[in-house]
Amino acid sequence: MKKLNITIQVEMSVPDDWELVQTSEGTPVVKLPNGQFMDVAIEPLFATDPEETWSSTEDEDVLNDILDMVESEAVAYEFVSE
Repeated sequence: MKKLNITIQVEMSVPDDWELVQTSEGTPVVKLPNGQFMDVAIEPLFATDPEETWSSTEDEDVLNDILDMVESEAVAYEFVSE
């Protein structure tokens, strides 16, 4: 068995009122002005409390708005032998 490391780098232009905050575990997330928090993994994830359950959005417009902010994206794949 081998491991696959995937590194995703995304550059975005975002509104000035977005902030970076950390969860109690030290994970950085984005605080949105509407009382939600966003974590970008393979897809944007949202929560009303960064310590609770994160979920994707059902609202296509919200997802499209976030994806429209992406200016560039780089994905690197690397197999790592154990």
